[in-house]
Amino acid sequence: MKVAAQMDRRAFLAVTGAIAMLPAARALAAQGDLKGAAREAWIYALPLIEMANTRQAQSPGLVVNRFHHVRKLTDPSRRQVTAPNNDTLFSSAWFDLSQGPVTLTVPNGGHRYLAVQLLDMYTNTNACISKRTFSREIGPEGGTFTLVGPGQRSKGPNPIHLATPHGWALARILVDGPDDLNAACAAQDLLSLSGPAIPAAGGYARRNAAPADYFTSAARLLQSDPPPRQDRTALARFAALGLRPGKPFDPGRLSASDLAEIEAGIAEARSKIVSAGKSAHFIDGWSYPKANLGNFEQDYDYRAIVALVGLAANTPEEALYLSPQGESGRLFTDDGPYRLQLPTPPPVEAFWSLTMYEATDEGQLYLTANPLDRYSIGDRTKGLRTNSDGSLDIWISRSDPGGDRTANWLPAPASGPFSLSFRAYWPREEFRDGRYRLPPIERV
Repeated sequence: MKVAAQMDRRAFLAVTGAIAMLPAARALAAQGDLKGAAREAWIYALPLIEMANTRQAQSPGLVVNRFHHVRKLTDPSRRQVTAPNNDTLFSSAWFDLSQGPVTLTVPNGGHRYLAVQLLDMYTNTNACISKRTFSREIGPEGGTFTLVGPGQRSKGPNPIHLATPHGWALARILVDGPDDLNAACAAQDLLSLSGPAIPAAGGYARRNAAPADYFTSAARLLQSDPPPRQDRTALARFAALGLRPGKPFDPGRLSASDLAEIEAGIAEARSKIVSAGKSAHFIDGWSYPKANLGNFEQDYDYRAIVALVGLAANTPEEALYLSPQGESGRLFTDDGPYRLQLPTPPPVEAFWSLTMYEATDEGQLYLTANPLDRYSIGDRTKGLRTNSDGSLDIWISRSDPGGDRTANWLPAPASGPFSLSFRAYWPREEFRDGRYRLPPIERV
């Protein structure tokens, strides 16, 4: 443990020293560009803040290195994570590797889709354990993996090296209708994480907090989970703000005029990210994810957008998340009806679904209550009616479209803007490379 701590501290000092040497840092500090520094720092830290607050929301009075199972599919009452799916049960564990490696046991899901996504605190997917990625390691009895923190060594089986000492293990277990719920819960019980029972860290500010509180929390998170060396150029631009890896944030050094500049920068950052989260580039009526989704590297804007509107998004190889074009970017504002006509089943190895969300002013997406208690339509939805040519029409509207359309109705919120997400889990290559495209959603 002492060796790991010493190595983490050397990493802090290396990054901090590099920042001090960079001309950009000196130039920015000389210019006193607090507004620009605050704008970029707020965006950079947003994924850390969202991860820390999700951990707080999911772990009140609990410890890390233990799985917490949600025993029913997500419904409108659950608002801990934006844009959740309504297809899988979730099992969630926040890991802490600061005292050494942790052992993860994953069951064999059989024909059921079962995957455990491992995210670092910067929302990068360090690994996704599923039969797609670890078919040999997950045998008939399941597999055992060793989660290893930065600077650590382990002799445990199937080591997986994580980029930060803390992070999120998020399991998705497919449920094939109400009659399958108990079997899916039994699969949850076979998941386990074995490591020190450490109290979950708390006391972090939220994204709408005052600047002093936000950046104080950001500094704590940069200390507990050091940034990669590749980020040192970006971190240098925060020098004028006083946000440095391994150093506490001191709001007392800021004057009233300084805070006004910082608040202006944060306002610009928030507007930029919220606006970008609601807009998109569309191809044939759909927004497709960028290739670096889930492994963002230095694409800080995209990373912040995803943290706000789709925290814990996986990589395109594991799941494609597509958003249709509405009247206002990704948002639909009309009453409908709209129609998505699928001439053939989407090419996936696992499953597909179309999920309905109500949209908040900040662009966050949550399931919405409706008369059918139906929040998505997919390849496992019972009672859907296909056309004589084998195509499938999904009807989207605020009120019941009536007649034969009711069976294929995906209810929209009674009022306000809404958005949709098409998920393709384990998409085939022709879906990922663009040879297969979804048809646009049309106003009928």
